[in-house]
Amino acid sequence: MSLLSIDPDKCKSDGICVAECPMGIIQMSRDGDVPEEVEGAEDLCIECGHCMAVCPHGALSLRSAKPEDLPSVTRQSRPNPEQAETFLRFRRSIRSYKDKPVEREKLENLIEMASYAPSGHNSQPVKWLVIESKEEMKRIAGLVIEWMRFMLKNNPEIAKPLHMDRVTAAWERGQDRALRGAPHLVVAHANSTLAPSQAACVIAVTYLELAAPSLGLGTCWAGYFNAAANFYPPLSKYLDLPDKHLPFGAAMVGYPKYAYHRLPSRKRPTITWR
Repeated sequence: MSLLSIDPDKCKSDGICVAECPMGIIQMSRDGDVPEEVEGAEDLCIECGHCMAVCPHGALSLRSAKPEDLPSVTRQSRPNPEQAETFLRFRRSIRSYKDKPVEREKLENLIEMASYAPSGHNSQPVKWLVIESKEEMKRIAGLVIEWMRFMLKNNPEIAKPLHMDRVTAAWERGQDRALRGAPHLVVAHANSTLAPSQAACVIAVTYLELAAPSLGLGTCWAGYFNAAANFYPPLSKYLDLPDKHLPFGAAMVGYPKYAYHRLPSRKRPTITWR
């Protein structure tokens, strides 16, 4: 079975799929009738789905999917500029959470939305680790604190500007400022030998953060955890990620304890035009 299938009754021979294929594996047939795949297309295809998504006539199918299997994009489903700005500005870093676990189904839904984040060559290298239990969260937070104490003793010039002294002091008072008492931690990890891995994980966690408010959830980048997970062997061992995998991004996740009612401003962007 060939990689591409063209419905000649629907195809208008407009060449849009040819122009938009990122790998250049679609060409017009010699008679100019319908598109066809080039020689070696199967080895080059990255399965991005651009060809199906861009065809306005639904004439092109891939071996793995058909146009009717894909949700349609309508004018009503796309946010206007004002809605997009509000959506982006509404996201807040949440550091106070309700003492309530998030349903696994909801966490799965959140991660599925985040999985649509772009990745180099459509490699989709991101894998996910979800820490669910209170006991696991407390143990991981404790390991982060251990790393901070090590850093304060051995690298104070790095630790103090990052306020690790304040975080460890708060821990001794019974306050978790490492993971903020969040009920869950979602970690994006990938094979560190693959070039797209780090960027793909960072973008995926960003997607996760943006999607979370639509599910009534709050998130915050777990920066202290991520640093400790990469540089503190006891935590790395505890996470037990697959061989050669590193955690390139992580977010605390839970139900926000407080609601936000306004959209704060930011500095004006610095732009150089050439």
